[in-house]
Amino acid sequence: MDAFSVSLANGLKYPKMKREDAVRIASVFAGFQFLMPVIGFLFVKGAEKSFSALQPHIPRIGALILISLGIRMLTEVRHERKYEDMDELALKSVSDSTLFAQGIATSIDALSVGFVIASYSLTEVFSAAFIIGAVTMILCLAGVAIGRRFGMKYASASSILGGIILVLIGIRLLV
Repeated sequence: MDAFSVSLANGLKYPKMKREDAVRIASVFAGFQFLMPVIGFLFVKGAEKSFSALQPHIPRIGALILISLGIRMLTEVRHERKYEDMDELALKSVSDSTLFAQGIATSIDALSVGFVIASYSLTEVFSAAFIIGAVTMILCLAGVAIGRRFGMKYASASSILGGIILVLIGIRLLV
């Protein structure tokens, strides 16, 4: 649901992005949601004691990344107002570096899923990770589509709303 919310925020900010960009956003989130449980599983299998100390801090790490991305999005509003035509901004999409950070931030809690499923067989781990990734892909495509639809109606406030969504998700992870 975090990835859905961030996809929604991306759709709000860039309501006229190309369809390929919407698929790119959903694919990155789905990829991270697939990989993180697998990585967590492999960490536990490889160094159980070392990484169990990391587990309680994973939500905080994700929260800090999301809050910083949200604040960055809110501070970029001033820069975006320099565009003479808001249609120029609306046609853009999320940068690769921002999307990568969003992908990590929204999936870092899935790393702890890998810790929990350490007793599963490798086939079960990949099956679970595939289902998680597929559901994330569908939800993120829907999130971007919904955001794009409303972003066209509320283009001036969409960046602010998107930034607030990211900050609130980060705060929720901290709490």
